[in-house]
Amino acid sequence: MILSKGLWLVGLAIIAAAVWGNSFYSDIGLLYRVIGVIALFSIGLFVLRFTEFGSVAFQTIKQSTTEIRKVVWPNRTETTQTTLIVVGVVIIAALILWGLDSLFSFVMSLILG
Repeated sequence: MILSKGLWLVGLAIIAAAVWGNSFYSDIGLLYRVIGVIALFSIGLFVLRFTEFGSVAFQTIKQSTTEIRKVVWPNRTETTQTTLIVVGVVIIAALILWGLDSLFSFVMSLILG
């Protein structure tokens, strides 16, 4: 528990140093600052990975990547058919709304003169 809190402090301090260093060393080239921020951010995340929350989060990420591999993605034909159905329904809905708007405008113009 205490080790986990200490690791949180160290990890967040490293990430804060990356943010502070990026603004403090603004006169250095952007490429070098980006490399430094990515390196420090990666080190900070690596340290946070060993906290209690980090280990649970890492296990969840591993499990979700396993579940993503089990997903059956639609093929090109299914995707095209679904897209055409959605486009057709949107066009029909737009025509219905346009018709209702025209009808209400006509009725309102008759009422208001």
